[in-house]
Amino acid sequence: MRQILLYGLILGLLLAFMQFIQYRLVFIQHAESVYTGLVAVVCCIAGIWAGHKIAGKWNRQAEEPAPFMSATVLVPDEKALAELNITPRELEVLQLIAQGLSNQEIAGRLFLSLNTVKTHTSNVFSKLDVQRRTQAIQKAKEMGLLV
Repeated sequence: MRQILLYGLILGLLLAFMQFIQYRLVFIQHAESVYTGLVAVVCCIAGIWAGHKIAGKWNRQAEEPAPFMSATVLVPDEKALAELNITPRELEVLQLIAQGLSNQEIAGRLFLSLNTVKTHTSNVFSKLDVQRRTQAIQKAKEMGLLV
């Protein structure tokens, strides 16, 4: 009985050794593929984790009220708007110019064509009797159009 157990143990160890050798040979022959797969899995996990973290921040920011919003709503001087005959859309364009947006950005925000934004900007400049954006902003603030 003892001899059978000894032979069984030796055969088991020999089989385990052969499996280990076969595993090493397969692993060495295909090491590049294995490493590439491992790198892909790690990058995939990192990307999913980073996307979850970023999306979580965006969701939290969207839920929080903007810090600059207050209970009082500041409105432009209606008398000055009537005197200059500035339309509500032109006022929107002027406010976005004051925020530092380009014509392309204004067009995207208001869902207008670039030419329409340029026309509104030109109308605002002529009504305020200015040549540049900075002059328009300054004059509009002085007249109470931008608050």
